[in-house]
Amino acid sequence: MTGASMYDVVHIGEIGLVGEIVELEGDKASIQAYEETSGLMPGEPVVCLGEPLSVELGPGIIEQFYDGIQRPLELIEQAAESHFISRGINVPAIDRKKKWNFEPRVKVGDLVESGDILGVVQETVVVEHRILVPNGVKGKVKTIQSGERTVEEVVAVLDDEGTLHEVKMLQRWPVRQPRPVAKRLPPNVPMSTGQRVVDAFFPIALGGTACVPGPFGSGKTVIQHQFAKWAQAQIVVYVGCGERGNEMTDVLLEFPELEDPQSGHPLMKRTTLIANTSNMPVAAREASIYTAITLAEYYRDMGYSVALMADSTSRWAEALREMSGRLEEMPGEEGYPAYLGTRLASFYERAGRCIVKGGEGREGSISVIGAVSPPGGDLSEPVTQNTLRVTKVFWGLDANLAYQRHFPAINWLSSYSLYTERLDAYWDEKFDDEWSGLRIEAMSLLEEEDQLREVVRLVGIDALSKEERMVLETAKSLREDFLHQNAFHEIDTYASMDKQFKMLKTIVRFHHLGMDALRKGVAMNALFNLPVREQIARMRYLEEAQIAQIDKLEDTIKEQINGIVPVGGESNVA
Repeated sequence: MTGASMYDVVHIGEIGLVGEIVELEGDKASIQAYEETSGLMPGEPVVCLGEPLSVELGPGIIEQFYDGIQRPLELIEQAAESHFISRGINVPAIDRKKKWNFEPRVKVGDLVESGDILGVVQETVVVEHRILVPNGVKGKVKTIQSGERTVEEVVAVLDDEGTLHEVKMLQRWPVRQPRPVAKRLPPNVPMSTGQRVVDAFFPIALGGTACVPGPFGSGKTVIQHQFAKWAQAQIVVYVGCGERGNEMTDVLLEFPELEDPQSGHPLMKRTTLIANTSNMPVAAREASIYTAITLAEYYRDMGYSVALMADSTSRWAEALREMSGRLEEMPGEEGYPAYLGTRLASFYERAGRCIVKGGEGREGSISVIGAVSPPGGDLSEPVTQNTLRVTKVFWGLDANLAYQRHFPAINWLSSYSLYTERLDAYWDEKFDDEWSGLRIEAMSLLEEEDQLREVVRLVGIDALSKEERMVLETAKSLREDFLHQNAFHEIDTYASMDKQFKMLKTIVRFHHLGMDALRKGVAMNALFNLPVREQIARMRYLEEAQIAQIDKLEDTIKEQINGIVPVGGESNVA
C-alpha cells in the first residue's frame, strides 16, 4: 500500500467491498471494512481510491434513506432485487440520471466567491436547493445557463484570471473535515421545540448542543422524534447509529405520513435519514455521525437552520471501542479508547450558529441533539461524562418518572441548560420582562416541593403549614398541568412559547392569590377544590387559536377566591 494515506477509502477483493485505512506501518495497512469480509481469500486485489471517506453533495439528498457511509438503501434493495443487501453493490448516493431545473441567480460577468449562490433547484416542494460556488473557487462568471440538468452536467464556468473552473451541481466533501464558515455567532437565539419542559426550563439555543441520557424505556427516541417534528429547524437530519431496527422502521413509516406543521406537506419533504442499526456493520456505524454532520453542514451553508438527531452515541462509542480493540490500542476507562472524549468533541463542535461563506452574509445553524444510552441508566459511565463535558444542555431522563407515565420523563431537579441566562434576556424582551421571573419562581417551587416531600415521608402531611401545603399543590399543578405533555395528543403534542408563557403565568398567579387567601382565613379544601382548578388543568388542551381564553382565567381565579373569603375578613385579592 505504498503511497496510501490514513483514512483513504479502498475497494477490497474481486467484489469490491468498501473499506477505510485506519492504520499504516511502512507499506502495511490495516483496513476497516464496512461490509462483511467472510469469503475473502489471500491474493485478492485491494485498490486504493486515493481520497478519504467522502459524501456526495447535491440535489437529491432530502427524502433519501442512507446507511452510515451514504449508500442509498432503497436503491441498493432495487439493485440487489432482494430485501437482503448483497455485498459489493456500488450505487451512487445521488441519482446521476435525474434532471433538475436549474435557475441562475447570477449573470455573466458577475464576480463570485466561495459560498455564493450561483442558482437554485427545487429539491422538494418545501426545500429550495441552493447551488453554491465550491470551496476554494472564485472568479468572474463566464457562462451560466438555465434549464434541465443532471448533477454531473456543467451549470456554470468561472474565470479566475485565466483559469477556468467548471461548476457542477454535484460536489464531494471528506466527512471528517469540517466545512469552513465566515464567522461564528453567539448562542443567544432560542430554538423553540414546542416541548414545555425544554423551552421553559432547559432551553437549547439555535446552533446549540444537547445531551439526552437515560435508561431503556425512558423515552429518548420519542423525545427525538418530537424534536424532529416540532423544532424550529428547516432541515432535519436523523441518524440512527446502533438504533434498533424496529425503531428506525417506525421513523420510516411515521415521517412520510406525518404532516409538517410548517408547510402542511409530509415531514420527509425536509428530512434525510441515515441508518446504521444494531444489526448493520459496526465500522459504518462509527462513520455514520460524520456523514450526518457533513450533510447538515452542506444545508447550513445554504443558509438553513438544521436539526441533527443522533440516536444513540453510546452505540457509536461501542463501535469505536470495537475498532480500537482490533487495532490493539491501549484501552482507556471501561475499555473505550483513550481518545473517546476528543472524538466526541470533534463531532459536537461542528454544531453552531454562524455567518456562512459567501458575499450575501447568510446565517445558518446546526443544532445537535445526541441521545446517550448508559447501561442501567448509570450516568457516571465514560460516554455520558465525556458528552456532558462538551454539550451545554443536559436533559436527564428519569426511569421513575417514566414508570409513573410522566412524559417527557426529563427530571427537572437534575437537568440543566447553560444557555438559560442568554435566552432569558431574549424572552424577557418579548414578554415584558416577566419570563425569567416566572421561570425562576416555578423552578424554586419544584425544588421546595422536593424538600417538603422528604418532611412528609418522615412525619406526615399534617405537620406542614398551610403555606407549605399550598407550595405542594402548586408544584403538583406545575408537574401535571405544565410539565407533563402527551406526544400522541393532537393538541398537547406542541405548545407555542405564547401558550407556554400564559400557562405558566396562570399557575403562578393562582399560587400568589391562593397564598393571600390562606392568610385571610380561607380553608385549604375550599381553595384546592375551586372549579377554576379544572380549567387550569385543561389549559394544555386549548388549541393555539384559543389561547386568548387563558388570559380570562386570571379574572375567574380572582372572582372564585373572593367568593370563599370568610365574611368579615378583609380581602385584598384585587
